[in-house]
Formats: sequence, structure tokens, C-alpha cells
Amino acid sequence: MRSVSIIGVGCTKFGERWDSSLRDMIAEAGVLAIEDAEITGEQIDALYVGNMSGGRFIEQEHIGALIADCAGLSRLHVPSTRVEAACASGGLALRQAVMAVASGYCDIVIAAGVEKMTDVSSGTAADALAAAADREWECFFGATFPALYAMMAKMHMRRYGTTHDQMAQVAVKNHHHACMNPIAQYQMEIGIDDVNRSSMVADPLHVLDCSPISDGASVVVLAPTETARKFSDTPIKIVGCAQASDTLALHDRRDLTTLDATVHAGRSAFRQAGIEPRQVDVAEVHDCFTIAEILAIEDLGFVEKGHGGRAAEEGLTALDGEVAVNTSGGLKACGHPVGATGIKQAYEIALQLRGEAGRRQVDEVEIGLAHNVGGSGGTALVHIFTR
Repeated sequence: MRSVSIIGVGCTKFGERWDSSLRDMIAEAGVLAIEDAEITGEQIDALYVGNMSGGRFIEQEHIGALIADCAGLSRLHVPSTRVEAACASGGLALRQAVMAVASGYCDIVIAAGVEKMTDVSSGTAADALAAAADREWECFFGATFPALYAMMAKMHMRRYGTTHDQMAQVAVKNHHHACMNPIAQYQMEIGIDDVNRSSMVADPLHVLDCSPISDGASVVVLAPTETARKFSDTPIKIVGCAQASDTLALHDRRDLTTLDATVHAGRSAFRQAGIEPRQVDVAEVHDCFTIAEILAIEDLGFVEKGHGGRAAEEGLTALDGEVAVNTSGGLKACGHPVGATGIKQAYEIALQLRGEAGRRQVDEVEIGLAHNVGGSGGTALVHIFTR
């Protein structure tokens, strides 16, 4: 198997992109990435596109062909494949692209993610997102995604003494990071009191504990590491690439306070990379809700199980902490166009490793990690990157 590197990246601004279609956004991000990699369309061997629910959000299926067409690659007959793993669709697209290059089957591959979510009502969007849970055994009985994560939060609070102020601190930190990110949806500071006073969604989760509905697209370009410097002076090597699954329904899980898919994907990625969690300098983790970041840093081994809330409270995951978590603002504040999120995480880690993250740049970054979750933990992807 060949080693794989990122040679180009591009990302749109995330948010309510009323003036942009899905086609516009993927073309915008694609042009940025291709220009960054200094390649031409003729050099691209394949595309993998993460998209959760184009059929619900924009009433368009056959997204793979659509992306090739609007990217100007249909005349070159470049194979383009849409992949889906709910909110982990982007991470899965990256994994498929990595395997295509690592196998030797392709040389230059595009991994992309895109979602246009705001063209439908909030109720329709929520119903589409609920399809990432077990429709028959959860959604039909009224369990929304906030409700599922609220159950995880309640159990974590009861078992480990985690407080809502500690969860709120995750939102406060990620909004602070987003204020330094020009593509972020919510570039505004908030405080713990703001989170606690915001409307209750599913006890104990308030509105400001939840990631928003967003539009956006992100793209990375991959090549064999052995040839990466032909295209980039700062290629980013992917040294760990892992995926794991768990039960779709929350009620069948071994433990409500642990995402076993994250645990297993993380262990596999760390084993491939030959490193330990303590060696990671910067991480983008899946904080669809504030409790999700707390669970992620525990399940990835950054802190002991049950200590995630205290880690947030004590600043261990801030820019100058032991491991800087969600420097982009995370899903919570940068935004969560579900198909694009996993690729945006890789985009942010690439910027950090290249020293191009501006005011949110972490000092002396050597190793970065991206963690993308589908649904309430039915799928998890973990990628590890180095310079």
C-alpha cells in the first residue's frame, strides 16, 4: 500500500448560503483546492463526494454525476462517486479517496463534501437528519437527535458528575475559535450564561449546545506521498485512516456514555500511525452537541473516561491547551453542512499543519487528527495527519 498525502485544499464559507446552490458551492471549493494543488482537470483520476441527503434537501439524486458535471469534469469522463454515512459522509469520502490512491489504482483523487440544507423548512431538515438514526425504533417513537444526545448527556452527568456548565464551556470555547475563522457560520463570542439561558431543546441540551443547520462545501486533493512534492511545498501526509461501525439504535449500545465506533476507529488509526493519543497536537472532533465533544475526547483517549467535562472546564482543549480541539469552531460554531463536515475537518488540520490558520494557529503543530461521526455513533471515521 502506498502512502497518501494531501496536496491541495479548498472550502467555502459555511452558513445560510441563500445566494448559492449546491452546484455553486462545490464548484467554488473545488476551484480553490485545484488551484492550491496546481493541477488540471486532466490529471484527476477519480472523485469521491460525501453527501447525506441531496434527495431531501434539494430533491436531487445522482449527486456523483452532478458534481462531475458542475466541476467541468464530465467531458473528461472522470468517475465520480457519491458516498453516504449520514453526518460522517465527508469522512467516508476521504477514506474512499485514500484507499483509491493507497491501492495504486489511482494517482490524483478528489475527496469532497457538500450539503445544501437551508432550502427546506427547519422541520423538513430535522426530519431528514433524523433518518440517520433508527427510523423504525427511534424516530417513529419521537426520538429526535437532540433527544438521543440528551440521553447520553444525562447518563454522563449522573455517572461522572459532569455539569451543564462544563458542557456549556465547550460551546464557549468553540465560538471563541470560530471568531478567528473567516469561513465560520457563527463568528460571535458567547458565555456560559448565554448557553444556560438559551431555549431548552432536549433537557439538558439548550439551543447553544447544538450545532446549526448549514450550507457549505469542502474539497481536498490527494496524491501518493512519493510524488506529492511535485505539486505542493507543504504536503500533508495521512498516516492513519480508520472506520468503525456500531448499532444504529442507541438502545442497543453497550454503554450510553461511550461511542464504541469512535473507540475502535481511533485505536486502529493510532496503531496505523504508530503514535499515542497524547502525541496529537490539534484535533477536529465531531461536536454536533456539546456533550459529543466531551465523549469524543474521552473515547479517543485524550482524557480518561468521565474527565471530559473537567478537561473543557480547565482549558485543556483550548488553543493553548494540552490538545487544541476544534480550532475551526467545530460543528457547533463553524457550522455543520453534514456532507461537508468530514472534509472541512481535514481542511482545518491541513491549514494547522501548514501554519496557515491565522489567529487560531496552534504553536509547533506536528500531528493532527480528524474525527467524524455518523448519526448517534453508528459510524465513525478517524484520520491522523502529519507534515
